[in-house]
Amino acid sequence: MNSKGKISKTKKIILFIFAGFIVGVGITIALNRVYVNSSKDESCEACHVHTHAEKSWKLSVHNNSKGGSKVGCAECHLPPKGSFEYFKAKAKTGIKDIWSYMTKDSSDFDWESKKHLDYAVNIVYNESCKECHAKLFPARLSEDGITAHLYYEANEEKLDLQCISCHLDVGHYDPNYSHSKMTGLPTAEAQGPIFTEPATITSFEDFTEQIPGTRVSFNMKAIPGGTFKMGSPENEPFRNDDEGPVRTVELSPFYMAEVEVTWDQYWAFYAETMSEGRIAPEIIFANNSDPNVDAISGPTPPFGTPDQGWGSGSRPAITMTHYGAETFCQWLSKKTGKTYRLPTEAEWEYAARGGTETPYFFPGNPKKFSNEGFWRKFFDADTSVINTYVIYANNSKNRSQEPSSVKANPFGLKNMLGNVMEYCSDWYAPDAYSKLTDGVKDPKGPSSGEEHVVRGGDYLDDASMVRSAARGHTEHDKWLKTDPQQPKSIWWYSDIKGIGFRVVCEIPQQ
Repeated sequence: MNSKGKISKTKKIILFIFAGFIVGVGITIALNRVYVNSSKDESCEACHVHTHAEKSWKLSVHNNSKGGSKVGCAECHLPPKGSFEYFKAKAKTGIKDIWSYMTKDSSDFDWESKKHLDYAVNIVYNESCKECHAKLFPARLSEDGITAHLYYEANEEKLDLQCISCHLDVGHYDPNYSHSKMTGLPTAEAQGPIFTEPATITSFEDFTEQIPGTRVSFNMKAIPGGTFKMGSPENEPFRNDDEGPVRTVELSPFYMAEVEVTWDQYWAFYAETMSEGRIAPEIIFANNSDPNVDAISGPTPPFGTPDQGWGSGSRPAITMTHYGAETFCQWLSKKTGKTYRLPTEAEWEYAARGGTETPYFFPGNPKKFSNEGFWRKFFDADTSVINTYVIYANNSKNRSQEPSSVKANPFGLKNMLGNVMEYCSDWYAPDAYSKLTDGVKDPKGPSSGEEHVVRGGDYLDDASMVRSAARGHTEHDKWLKTDPQQPKSIWWYSDIKGIGFRVVCEIPQQ
């Protein structure tokens, strides 16, 4: 064969490959168009010729919402777009629908039976419901609705329920439909009795507080008064400038909660005091600062899920603002007749140390526990001791944990270090200690400021940041950066997860 024949053959191969490529692209585009268009409502209605698709669906709140948004068929009857499950379900449903269209007569179907819940749970995807309804607490939601949603979030894995179990009418309008209450809620016996009286204090010892009108109780530890050295010495590893100079401080006795305020406690406060809608902050402030007003204005509905999906119950309540924490204390004080408040920074450090003067209330050098430093490129940090007492970066699994995960400090307090940062009542100032006199009694920090003190570090912090003397402060504007509300919430932070608080109770005057 001459060279001209070889060139001609090569051209044919190239042309064949090119033609195949063009045909392949054309087929891909056509299939993609079919794939996309087959999820449109018109395609669904072409096969599903029944009153549900043609009439009741168009009257439902999903297609005829007050906000003007419309939800298509595929958005409920397929998993969320972009997942492999979406592709698999779409293929399976498409093949089934085509086969039924070719071999069956839709007039023979029992459409009435397909309106019921036992059928709906098989053709509606709970993941799709939750993806659309990222905000489960709209302002118009009733108190019963809020309670049901909170319980569902905390117990979703245990409940044999889907969103559609309570919201069967949202996708297809039924004039005779009656909204059912969520089943599976714990009974009063399972949760314990409703308390009618708070705990009575007769002597300075540990006690269990009972919140009247709720089933919620929590342990308070009696913290004896005494003196301690506040701050860290200059030779303490990872010491920051705002931790000194060290001052001798005297404190009167007080009570402190064994653990950080839990979701059980905070939701009890929320359910009783929740504010409808987006009440102007100045109205809230005026109401709550008026000593003649008994009814406390509590949080407005949170934007999104404040527990981050980690669970409620005895986990520490998180993402509330400093004002939200203070208002909780105000509510708790009215409910119990005692004086509950946030701890001062001095009280917090004294309680966290538990009588020790070392970097932690347990033995160990921060350099051995920390991931920082040159040698950590070759050797892992020592976690054998600190893991027992602190939830921090090396053992938290990137989320807060139950109080039972750690051992208590010498005063019987859990999670003083790590887990979530805790609010103090003090305004933050980097030079606050230099303005204290040695031997000062019950200091309360600066009289004003822009940010409040937070102590203890959180579940994402390195061991160097969860020392007893380590200080931190709120970053109010940063923590509200992505809050879409105007004005921004005075109750919930949108951009910080590891923030919570624990309460102090003053000794009642005899």
